[in-house]
Amino acid sequence: MNSVRFCLGFFLSIVSAALFAAPTSEITVNLKLDASDFVLGERVRAVLDIANYSPDVIGTGGKVRVWGGEGTNKVLKSSYNVNDKVFIEVYRSTDSGLEQLTRISRHEFVSPFAVETGEGQKLEVFLADHYALDVANRFVAKPVLVHAGTRYEGLPRVFDMVEGVNVTEASQLFQSRKNMQRDFSVVYWPRANGEHLFLKASDTNPERTWRTTDLGYVLRITKPIVSVCKDGRVFVLHRLDQDRFVRTEFWSLPDDLEFRGRSVVLDPVTAGTQSVRELYRDGGVKPRKNPWWKFW
Repeated sequence: MNSVRFCLGFFLSIVSAALFAAPTSEITVNLKLDASDFVLGERVRAVLDIANYSPDVIGTGGKVRVWGGEGTNKVLKSSYNVNDKVFIEVYRSTDSGLEQLTRISRHEFVSPFAVETGEGQKLEVFLADHYALDVANRFVAKPVLVHAGTRYEGLPRVFDMVEGVNVTEASQLFQSRKNMQRDFSVVYWPRANGEHLFLKASDTNPERTWRTTDLGYVLRITKPIVSVCKDGRVFVLHRLDQDRFVRTEFWSLPDDLEFRGRSVVLDPVTAGTQSVRELYRDGGVKPRKNPWWKFW
């Protein structure tokens, strides 16, 4: 009986130690995409989440400073020389399986960072900055971190590049570039919080590419409008909800396409109704009364 109790107690102690002891040499890397579908031309934003349970400091970028505190109370904790490798492998789906894409950029995937033992770090990454995701297809992204000769991989993430559903189009000609034309197309595609509107742009020169801009949520009861001005300004007006429109402005020059700003404006019908209500509220405007003999 005593031997049975001893064996049972030893077994429970081993199980408890395995369950509650923190890992001492583990590094995890996880990739979270902003969406499962991206319109062609989008940068394909994702967040790389790295957790360090190893006894080492991990990171990239050479000499990296680690700060403590928040806001104006930040203080320098320490400085490390870290030279690990962090990258994302991207594969394209084909009839015969997955085909790994060749990287087109020489820039680092993430900004320099250092993660101490027992801490984590979230890093922003844009996959289309490093790979040619210019065809409608299904892709697989896998995060990788290499530390001290050991490769740590995260779970692969699947996403699709899509054309989007075309809504309206416009073209721009440049007086200084007689043979140059820029075509704009407004498309929509569903996202997690509803349908979103996107602005795509392309030049007659196939070597010049522009990023697709997410214009935000759209209520498709009114057709969006895209207007191109002679001075290079481009406006997109689309309905946000029953009472409001979103007006997005771009600056389009032969060698540049720049986002300028976004504003929310009231529906003219709604705005007119509200103005009338404001005028007559609390007797603010009283109807004019003329004597019966005056006709003016």
